[in-house]
Amino acid sequence: MSVSARLALAALITVVALAVALWPREGGRDSAERTAPSDGAIPAQLREEAASAPCPRPADGGVGQGPLAGLTPVCLADGVPVDLAAALAGKPALLNLWAYWCGPCAQELPHLQDFADRAGAAITVLTVHSDPDEAKALSRLAGLDVRLPGVLDPDARVRSAVGAPAVLPISVLLRADGSVAEVVVRTFTGVDDIANTVDRVLGVRM
Repeated sequence: MSVSARLALAALITVVALAVALWPREGGRDSAERTAPSDGAIPAQLREEAASAPCPRPADGGVGQGPLAGLTPVCLADGVPVDLAAALAGKPALLNLWAYWCGPCAQELPHLQDFADRAGAAITVLTVHSDPDEAKALSRLAGLDVRLPGVLDPDARVRSAVGAPAVLPISVLLRADGSVAEVVVRTFTGVDDIANTVDRVLGVRM
């Protein structure tokens, strides 16, 4: 190929490249923004609709012990990580492991809300969503009108830490020192069932 032919070919390639670079994309900038991958952020409106209670926070200088030590799931109310063992230290607690797709969980959660309303400050009731879909968890809680504090446990680390089986729902009763008093592998039938179990296992009478 002659020198002039090579120069002509190079010029043609340059023109084509410029045309491709400057050719308008379908939908322009707005389309690019709409198709950008999600960063996993939960819309503030969804959190507001769920209206979950704030998660418990550690007391100043509080250090958690027991099998939950070192676990820091995010709070459903605000997306902020919670030092679970430290936040629950010093008071008996009931952790309810559930998921948005679990039918028996949906039957049980309103009973837990009523129990927490009755118990007041005597015991901490915390839900643990054992599935990575935070948005569906918040939507499910809003639909059930359950406002309990809750955390997201996408990898089921809480379940593994307390040695619970891979079924739902599960309720974990913790002593004030963070140790596990009992893992309840069944669905509570009502508020009195929860209250009687908490009284029997933890000695906290409602």
